[in-house]
Amino acid sequence: MPAFRPATEADLPAIVRLLADDELGAARERYAEPLPDEYRRAFAAIARQEGNQVIVAVEDGVVVGCLQLTLIPGLSRLGVTRAQIESVRVADSHRGKGLGESLVRHAIDRARECGCGLVQLATDKSRLDARRFYERLGFTASHEGMKLVLSR
Repeated sequence: MPAFRPATEADLPAIVRLLADDELGAARERYAEPLPDEYRRAFAAIARQEGNQVIVAVEDGVVVGCLQLTLIPGLSRLGVTRAQIESVRVADSHRGKGLGESLVRHAIDRARECGCGLVQLATDKSRLDARRFYERLGFTASHEGMKLVLSR
């Protein structure tokens, strides 16, 4: 099983490749060499923000999975801190082998260690397999998510 660790800037090309490696990601990500500077700026901002990190799964020196874990202090629920899991990706060569489950459970454990009382995530409505995967891990579709895309 791969090892999990915080991502470094050197991992960015592999992470972006994972983000772009499906139908939805291919339409919204831009994997190229050199990597667009927007990714480096975003990674630097994540690294500067306490409670925000990208976690990678590494096997034989190769990044084969990733996710972003963000801790969000809040006032509701008596001041509970939430963990937000985003951008979960597993390399095609490693799908169906339990890596995604191990990676998400690692993030949940990290959230618990940091005192979070709730872990939340969103998945695109078209990702039916992902929804079943998260439900199998104990997540419930308790809310209807909404988003407003702002132009860059």
